[in-house]
Amino acid sequence: MNRTIVKVAIPTLAIFLALAIGALIIALIGADPDRAFQSLALGAFGTPANFGETFVKACPLIFTGLAATFAYRCGVFNLGAEGQFIMGSVAAVWVADALGPAGGLGGILLCLLVGVIAGGVWGAIPGFLKIARGLNEMIVSIMLNYVALLFMGFVYTGPLREANLPQTAAVPQSVKLARLFPGTRVHAGIVVAIAVAAIVHYFLFRTSKGFKLRAVGLNQTAALFNGYPVRVYMLASFVASGAIAGLGGAIELLGTQYRLMSGYGSGYGFDGVAIALIGQLNPIGTVAVAYLFAALRAGATMMQVGSGVPTSVISIVQALVIVLSVGASAAINLPEIKALFARSVKPWK
Repeated sequence: MNRTIVKVAIPTLAIFLALAIGALIIALIGADPDRAFQSLALGAFGTPANFGETFVKACPLIFTGLAATFAYRCGVFNLGAEGQFIMGSVAAVWVADALGPAGGLGGILLCLLVGVIAGGVWGAIPGFLKIARGLNEMIVSIMLNYVALLFMGFVYTGPLREANLPQTAAVPQSVKLARLFPGTRVHAGIVVAIAVAAIVHYFLFRTSKGFKLRAVGLNQTAALFNGYPVRVYMLASFVASGAIAGLGGAIELLGTQYRLMSGYGSGYGFDGVAIALIGQLNPIGTVAVAYLFAALRAGATMMQVGSGVPTSVISIVQALVIVLSVGASAAINLPEIKALFARSVKPWK
């Protein structure tokens, strides 16, 4: 059986099963599942503004999902995408504030560049500590999330505070990302997100460096014996992963949020990990799953208004998609399951 077919089938079936269980939950609480899902679809795709809002919500999820995908392909676990996302935003808002109304295209590019650098540096810290001191990158990267969060709090309540409000001033109009379609909030950042996904996919699956990086992720010992600089690839994967998340933070700031405040960036990092795993660590799959999650979130409020179903049901559906997809992926890779496939169908291609 073609392994690609299985990788596509697992998350697809998980999504349909999660929606079916969600429909059952809706029925059990006394609501109409058909009406609920119709309201959900209307909230996500019913009008040009709603359709655009789904893209807006998908944009940061794409970046953090790609960040997790890149790191995991090298066999390292970057759980600090949220901190890297925040640091990219902090660096961008600082530069935007310094530029003022004199930003323009050059100012936008500078803000994005410093977001990339800040995210890459923040990602390099757990990578360096892992290869130099043998520290667990998951623990270090999670702790750095809190450091980034506290540093952001210092910024919007301290040097960049807007009057007496616990937030930064909105970035100047000159550095805001252009809206792509009138009447919607879709900004140029979604084009950048899709372009980054295409670049990551090309690098991982069409270049020799990408092949070596994936080889390190599959078996570090074998890669070392074949002369691959394993530590270099591991550190580089952390830097690149952090840079992607930092770019996402800068784009979210300039394209949607415009200012830092309490709750900014919350949850994007761990959502990105889930999205990457459901997408089978494939950049294209990651974009598709990020859009699905965004559609569920964009339509949740309309579902509650139109059918009386609480938005928490959507959270349950998302959780079910994660559990079912990741669980099935883990099960399909068990030696016993692989042996069963080998006996009953054609071998893996």
